[in-house]
Amino acid sequence: MTVRTIEELEQIRKECKSMVTKRAAASGGAVLVPIPGADVLADVGILMQLLPAINEKFGLSEQQLEGLDAETKSMVYGFITSIGSKLIGRLITREAIVKILQKMGIRIATKQVSKFVPLLGQGLAAAIGFTAMRTIGNRHIDECYEVAKRLLEQQTAADTARNWTVPQQPLDPVGVDQLPNQNPAAAIPLLPASHKE
Repeated sequence: MTVRTIEELEQIRKECKSMVTKRAAASGGAVLVPIPGADVLADVGILMQLLPAINEKFGLSEQQLEGLDAETKSMVYGFITSIGSKLIGRLITREAIVKILQKMGIRIATKQVSKFVPLLGQGLAAAIGFTAMRTIGNRHIDECYEVAKRLLEQQTAADTARNWTVPQQPLDPVGVDQLPNQNPAAAIPLLPASHKE
């Protein structure tokens, strides 16, 4: 993963959201094709390109993950599993896209039916198509962002631990009389636990 800061990660998320909005607009425009099902085929094609592009932007494509060391790869797949994603770090197939669209089934069915309603039907269908595509894309962005953020946090913690060094010279002990604003006479002496009076 090439992301080194949360700011870089935020920039990637912003770029991906812009990409999703553009592709969602294309999905909404596909409704204008008068052939039943043509817009669903267009949605499948759009998602087949969009989701892998998002994975790649976040450094989470299948190929990018294969290039990681075993420990990092295991950590990333653990993060992916914990958020429940089936699309991060894997080859995205038509079958996977169809399953996603089936989960959005009510919206797609409504979009198909609304196309045939006079006057407002195609506008409604376009709005539904845009919203469904944007929902799928933005959800995937959020999942990728979460995985990448967790990995970045782990790497930052590991780097900090690796770079931390113990001082080479022993520290001078500080006596009670050297503490600021302290009256040494008022200090309570600490006695060993075995000392009894």
